[in-house]
Amino acid sequence: MGRMLIKARERVQDALQWLWQQEGTPGQRARGLAAGIFCGCFPFFGFQTLLGIALASVVRGNHILAAAGTWISNPFTYVPLYMFNFKVGDLVLGPGRPWPGFDTLRQEGFSEVGWSVLSRLLLGSALTGAVCGAVGWWLSLRWLQRSQ
Repeated sequence: MGRMLIKARERVQDALQWLWQQEGTPGQRARGLAAGIFCGCFPFFGFQTLLGIALASVVRGNHILAAAGTWISNPFTYVPLYMFNFKVGDLVLGPGRPWPGFDTLRQEGFSEVGWSVLSRLLLGSALTGAVCGAVGWWLSLRWLQRSQ
């Protein structure tokens, strides 16, 4: 069991090292990661990676790091991240319809929840993504510059 954990840890370290040694300048790699983090904050399941790569192309960032950055949202972080994003949007737009519970969604359906909830979620996602992406860009840029 211990030998398997050591081997798994080595593989993860090798994968992370490969990821950080992608081609491009530190700025390009940091922009790619930031683009992925930004897109990963949105609730577009299945499209986050594509959006991250597209945004990385626009900002001339690394595509592989953009894809990796979208994993800021994953099955373990979906609920807390999107609840936080909704709360941020609710704080900016003011109180609207409350976050729907599962009973509400079952009774009224997604179409009835409407623009009130969606607008707050998307605005909160954009603001959270901008802050997280900027912090991720700054931290990764500093780290990549120091490691060269």
